[in-house]
Amino acid sequence: MSPDKLIYMANQIARSFRSRGSQQAVAATAEHISNFWEPRMRSQLFALLDADASRFDEIIRAARTHIKPVASEHARTPAA
Repeated sequence: MSPDKLIYMANQIARSFRSRGSQQAVAATAEHISNFWEPRMRSQLFALLDADASRFDEIIRAARTHIKPVASEHARTPAA
């Protein structure tokens, strides 16, 4: 997915929960992304946040540590 599209989507999710107040918005945003974004999207989100967090809504920046991490390839590969 293009970085601009992913950033737009993440910010749109954050804005949709903003009316819940800061803590609840952060929790709801993290839950939504964890539950509905595939691992590749979450991985790209983390990379984009690491590269330039200023492009993201403050709710996304705060939710980052609450979003389900992406398992490493090593963890997903069964032992031989």
